Amino acid sequence: MNADELKALQSPLKQQYKEKPETALITLKAQGRIGEGITCKVETGRAMAEAGLHPATGGDGLSLCSGDMLLEALVACAGVTLRAVATATGVDLQDAVIRAEGDLDFRGTLSVAKEAPVGFKAIRLHFDLKSQADTEQLSSLMKLTERYCVVYQTLARSPDIHVEYVATS
Repeated sequence: MNADELKALQSPLKQQYKEKPETALITLKAQGRIGEGITCKVETGRAMAEAGLHPATGGDGLSLCSGDMLLEALVACAGVTLRAVATATGVDLQDAVIRAEGDLDFRGTLSVAKEAPVGFKAIRLHFDLKSQADTEQLSSLMKLTERYCVVYQTLARSPDIHVEYVATS
């Protein structure tokens, strides 16, 4: 896809969202159901993904780790955003490898140490870019990728999360 094709795809949407801002608010959804042992089967839209305990918390390593899935979502979103921004701005991007690493202290999740946080202490996002673009273009590409990557911005800004439950017998 080139910049003109991307613009042709996005222009009507941008115009619609300017004229009718309420149409830009979309609710994305995910659903899962507890499975065998200590697992949760998540509907991905393409297939069923079975998440389970990480080996550091007693898992057997056969199920997906939800922490890995979070990092994978970050990599996927950052990669798509990078490619879209490069396309829209005309930055020649021949190849890119995106990696995410996150540090977890499993003492927190296993309630071993109260001072240990539950969740990632730090996440690092790496981009290995193959491009003939100059430093200024690549710097702008990275700034725009960070700015428009939904998963990155969600992690960086911590949205309000509301939990509710319904009990049935």
